[in-house]
Amino acid sequence: MMHLEEITAAVELGRAGDRETARTQLTALWEACDDRQTRCAIAHYLADVQDETEDELSWDLRALEDVEDDGWLPSLHLNLADDYRRLSQAALAEEHLSAARAHLSGLPEGAYGDLVRSGVEHVAEAIAAGSVRRLETNPSS
Repeated sequence: MMHLEEITAAVELGRAGDRETARTQLTALWEACDDRQTRCAIAHYLADVQDETEDELSWDLRALEDVEDDGWLPSLHLNLADDYRRLSQAALAEEHLSAARAHLSGLPEGAYGDLVRSGVEHVAEAIAAGSVRRLETNPSS
């Protein structure tokens, strides 16, 4: 993947609370990159540093458009399910949650796989409860 160190540095800024700088850096990388898988990763992380759910959805959709590695599909569909849930679009949330579940078998054992699997359960519970609130477990929180 291209720009891995720069992407990682920007993601860390976002996780440390400097979402605006992270957005600026990731957006610049997005504009400079034409490799689809790298653009998928950048869009995936750009979604996490958005302040508005609509903007998060837009970046999550871009990530899905550029995905080339099926290993990303559970996480991408999970994020879309959560976006649509928070936007009160339950049918689309359920559709993407089903797609996330359909790809769970491709996840590795360990922390990352566990994180996505637990995310699927948290979003499923929130959908069932009719909640549109941002989950504490959401990376955008």
